[in-house]
Amino acid sequence: MVETPAKNIKIIYMGTPDFAVAPLKLLVENGYNVVAVVTVPDKPAGRGQKPRQSAVKIYAQTANLPVLQPQKLKDKEFLNTLDSYRAELFIVAAFRMLPEAVWQIPPLGTFNIHASLLPQYRGAAPVNWAIINGEKITGVTTFFINNEIDRGKIIFSEKVEIKHNDNAGTLHDRLMKTGATLVLKTVDAIACKNFDLQQQHENEYLKPAPKIFKETCKINWAQKPEEIYNFIRGLSPYPAAWCEFTCKDKQNISAKIYSAGYESIEHCLALGTVKSDRKTFFKIACSGGFINISDIHLAGKKRLSVREFLAGFRDIENYLVK
Repeated sequence: MVETPAKNIKIIYMGTPDFAVAPLKLLVENGYNVVAVVTVPDKPAGRGQKPRQSAVKIYAQTANLPVLQPQKLKDKEFLNTLDSYRAELFIVAAFRMLPEAVWQIPPLGTFNIHASLLPQYRGAAPVNWAIINGEKITGVTTFFINNEIDRGKIIFSEKVEIKHNDNAGTLHDRLMKTGATLVLKTVDAIACKNFDLQQQHENEYLKPAPKIFKETCKINWAQKPEEIYNFIRGLSPYPAAWCEFTCKDKQNISAKIYSAGYESIEHCLALGTVKSDRKTFFKIACSGGFINISDIHLAGKKRLSVREFLAGFRDIENYLVK
């Protein structure tokens, strides 16, 4: 393994989900000097409320890296522990907003990897919103952290194509791989002082990427077919777009839609009307066309293909979807 100036830099790495594991793993496997990892505290989860460890913690333990899990990032004991490592560079990937008391510690700075081409799609859900908005290109960006969320000076960025059949899961995985290599490129450049910072410019065309909530995920059948198609794939596999099936004298049924196709065609049907052959397909009327359901999950049931669903739901045309 070739020794470079970058591999002598002491690094503290901060992250939580799977997206943050790939850059950390690549740093470790390529011999970079990660001296500690910071992640969220274990949280009770599931029916048994057993403590669940973050993806970053699980990997860090397999790599025998010290793991810090502070409840509060401004805690004096935690800050003293960070100081004790004498790290020269902090790297952040899908973590929390850092207070200045943390990000100003290392002499070489603290940089973040973000899953968009900043300044577009600042916020918690850039992968989802890029697909929902019908973008054809997105990417990853490294930037130095400052007091404003996702607004620091850009170090590097790299474009990634959004394919027509991508969903949030497949795009996430490609961005994760691209982001991992960009993190190494950024560390190398910082070590050699070989980069030109770019200021983020504000304008009226910037699109945000706010956190997604359940109410955000309800399908609006008044939208055009391609808009709904993008909405469904932008929320799949998690948290998933949803709708509600209603029928006279029957209980309303909530359902998550994981995948679908669409057709643009004029019709005179009421929005939410269901058309089906009761065996192989069902489609839902929207403004200017139909959404053809491929993969559905009724509340309280298991996830089903359209054929499996129709085998037990033959009166589907009696329902209206809202």
